[in-house]
Amino acid sequence: MFKPLRTAATLPAQDMERAKAFYRDKLGLTPNQEDAGGVIYALAGGTGFGVFPSSGKPSGTHTQLAIEVEDVAEAVKDLQAKGVKFEEYDTPGLKTVNGIADLGGTKVAWFKDSEGNMIAVGLPVAVIAPARA
Repeated sequence: MFKPLRTAATLPAQDMERAKAFYRDKLGLTPNQEDAGGVIYALAGGTGFGVFPSSGKPSGTHTQLAIEVEDVAEAVKDLQAKGVKFEEYDTPGLKTVNGIADLGGTKVAWFKDSEGNMIAVGLPVAVIAPARA
């Protein structure tokens, strides 16, 4: 029986050294695992994500990784001070102000890493307990 426990994203990197420098210098992350297959970053709550060497290039047109933070405005301000550029949108249904969108009570901001992967920073997602039969 399929019983998923957790999820983790993996992001492609055409230049692993550049990617590791981005995650270290801009996001303050240190890989807890590293080998020829890439790096793994462990985050709170038993979650994490990987970055692996790839000749493929991400489209950068959709969210590939979402990172939950307690305060989106403070996180955006901190990351901007480190040189992270946030995406700006002004389309029907999605408008950002200073890089932050208010989506019906939750706030989200997007940026691209050094490899073109689109990353979202947002408030924690409410966990809904599964319905009992």
